[in-house]
Amino acid sequence: MTGLDILDQISEAVVDFDAARAERLCGEAIAQGVPPYEVITGGLAKGMDVVSRRYEAGEYFLSELIMAGETMKEALRVIEPHLPKGAGETRGTIVVGTVQGDLHDIGKNIFANLARGAGFRVIDLGFDVSPKVFADEVEWSRPDLFGMSALLTTTMTNMGDTVAELERRGLRGGVKIIIGGASVDQAFAKKIRADRAVRDAVEGVAVCKQLMGG
Repeated sequence: MTGLDILDQISEAVVDFDAARAERLCGEAIAQGVPPYEVITGGLAKGMDVVSRRYEAGEYFLSELIMAGETMKEALRVIEPHLPKGAGETRGTIVVGTVQGDLHDIGKNIFANLARGAGFRVIDLGFDVSPKVFADEVEWSRPDLFGMSALLTTTMTNMGDTVAELERRGLRGGVKIIIGGASVDQAFAKKIRADRAVRDAVEGVAVCKQLMGG
């Protein structure tokens, strides 16, 4: 079985909510020498993208979305020990969370894990986070970077509301804002006055490094 074949099978396992198979295949992929980031982005995240599209199309419902998320969480436990560890959280502080109304936090969790591995201090607020709670944490922690994720197009507007709340409190100028999710793009980031839009966790960490000078 080639690396590409096994990644496709991992993706299928997520779409089928088969956690045991996903865990087994992730272990096999790592044993074959497939890089951990590739297992995540080319296997698990790819499967979750399929689930997300089916959810938005009305083919899957909230229960399926949650089951796919749990499948991915279980599989991530196999991969996490193989991710590179930071030598001490020195790159900067990131506040991150999934916006109000959105229960999907898998991509955000992957990002948080990878960012910690890259040496960032990560303050993870979880999911369904209101603009006020986001702004409270930014005001308290004074992070270098602030990340929001949204899976659903219906919750993306809450990203703009959060930026507006930061501006209202005079906090916007002190932090770089990154937004992530399958539906966001740079045009939307510009519209809501965020700094950057990213499509996946790996790109998100790369952008954070870039914004912090490498």
